[in-house]
Amino acid sequence: MSISYKYWDDCVDPEDMQLMWHDVDVCKEWSDAGERLGQRVHLSRDPDGQTYVTQTEMRVVSRIIVDKHFKSQLDPDMLCALAEILSDRQLLAEKYDKKLKETKIGIMQISLKTAEWLAREMGYRNYEIENPSLLFRPFVNVYFGAAYIKWLFSHDGK
Repeated sequence: MSISYKYWDDCVDPEDMQLMWHDVDVCKEWSDAGERLGQRVHLSRDPDGQTYVTQTEMRVVSRIIVDKHFKSQLDPDMLCALAEILSDRQLLAEKYDKKLKETKIGIMQISLKTAEWLAREMGYRNYEIENPSLLFRPFVNVYFGAAYIKWLFSHDGK
């Protein structure tokens, strides 16, 4: 799948972008990097040119998702740690799971099949996934990753 984002504005809804700017740490990080409110914000890139989410940005995305959809149910720091382990916070990460014969996508490494199941069967419909490329969007991906983790915590009462 050929997806490419250059700016946060390309992959984040305006409301979520506003919430990002309202966070003191993100505002400072972006301002220190030369970004200005009202202008498009560049995504960070590693030496290989791959887009990634900084630790500060990841903390805020996780906190916003938890505050909006999973209040008191999940720890945003846990989501950050999982994003680090699963994808190294790379926005466009893709890994093929040979055992399951499916591709895991994005920061939280969610498969389209899992996201569709969460939306259809479990009622997680706050973000649309009519197009698989939407799973590369950070808020969409973290939302479905958080939903899956919440389901795992409650599965079979374990």
